[in-house]
Amino acid sequence: MTEANAHELMAQRFRSFLPVVVDLETGGFNAERDAILEIAAVTLTMDPQGNLMPDATFAFHVEPFEGANVDQAALDFTGIDLNNPLRKRVSLSEADALGEIFRPVRKATKSNNCTRAILVGHNSAFDHGFLNAAVNRCGIKRNPFHPFSSFDTATLSGLVYGQTVLARACRAAGIEFDNSSAHSARYDTERTAELFCAIVNRFKDLGGWNLAQREQGMEES
Repeated sequence: MTEANAHELMAQRFRSFLPVVVDLETGGFNAERDAILEIAAVTLTMDPQGNLMPDATFAFHVEPFEGANVDQAALDFTGIDLNNPLRKRVSLSEADALGEIFRPVRKATKSNNCTRAILVGHNSAFDHGFLNAAVNRCGIKRNPFHPFSSFDTATLSGLVYGQTVLARACRAAGIEFDNSSAHSARYDTERTAELFCAIVNRFKDLGGWNLAQREQGMEES
């Protein structure tokens, strides 16, 4: 299978949507009121055998938007220090961080012959809600992600492995997980990407998607 064939297979696999794994660390649970503190995304690709695998990681510290709320309990949970001098030097505005994420997502979507990206997240509704709120707040017109559909690895791993907590689901899938590195957007996104790929590839290896494709072809004929 050539690279072009792999891209076409990717487009077919998810109905012309490109899965992109996203994780946000935030200052609370209210998407309209609470700040985004970190954002990361992992694009996915396929190898010549049609196996899904992580491609590139993009991760940024985010400066809270003006008037944003940040709960101390959220900082205690994530371990984020807003006063860290290094963080202050490298943090981007919310609009700039979204721009740095969206550009490679659009490029990957186009190169894989897909029409739009679809968010993959662990408890994806949370990340999707914050992402959409930030897009609206920043007045971004070309959001590459589907506005409401997503793939939730908490649900999928509950089905496949009987585990819904990210660390436990990763270990059940044979993926190493370091609890001391958790709650970093980069780390959690990369582990979630590995988990999603493991689930999709396991389904493929069991013949699930190929069987579905054959049955669909029989119905159409």
